[in-house]
Amino acid sequence: MTQHIVKSFEEELRALESKIAQMGGLAEQSLGQAIDALQRRDPDLAEATMLGDLDIDRLERNVDEMAVSLIARRQPMAVDLREIITALRISTDLERIGDLSKNIAKRALAIAAENQPKQLMLGVTHMGEIALQQLKDVLDAYSNRDAAKALHVWSRDNQIDAMYNSIFRELLTYMMEDPRNISVCTHLLFGAKNIERIGDHATNIAETLYFLVNGVAITEERPKGDVTSYTLISPVEPPSGSMTQ
Repeated sequence: MTQHIVKSFEEELRALESKIAQMGGLAEQSLGQAIDALQRRDPDLAEATMLGDLDIDRLERNVDEMAVSLIARRQPMAVDLREIITALRISTDLERIGDLSKNIAKRALAIAAENQPKQLMLGVTHMGEIALQQLKDVLDAYSNRDAAKALHVWSRDNQIDAMYNSIFRELLTYMMEDPRNISVCTHLLFGAKNIERIGDHATNIAETLYFLVNGVAITEERPKGDVTSYTLISPVEPPSGSMTQ
């Protein structure tokens, strides 16, 4: 972070960064708890995860208030303005990660009493662990202003997408093989989609950090691999005798 002549301004920027670090820590904890609750079918842990989202929401409001105050009073420019805008953007992504973790906890609560086969859980929990590592890595990159590490996180988003595609097909197979699996598999599908979205938000943070450090956005197209929208769509055969260009 740039050193400033006005010490109080620097302290305010550090306080803003500290709020983001607190939010990040709570978001990591929330996601980790949600995955554990899903894996262990623990309703108490699921409830605790849902309540913990309130703290993340409170910190986001604090970041918003601090950022608006800084812009109004200090009229920052260049890298200082990027620091503040970065904090606003990252706090939004972390708040959404908290919401998505709460949604996963809700799914864990819904299936806590179900006697589902263990193999149903393996892919979803493994995907959650990968998303959690992505989140940890990008928060470490933010703390150290490490654009290279942020870019590495950004480039790995398609791994989570690939896992989601595999889980999507696997759970559909279980539902078709035995209708008794439909309820559990539906909740797990929604849980897996929430994890995939968390991966997207970690990627957003990586892009924001890259811009903060370098002053330019990543120009490459974001690597994406979610093809589940097309899974149930069969190719349409052209009418008999039709002409192709």
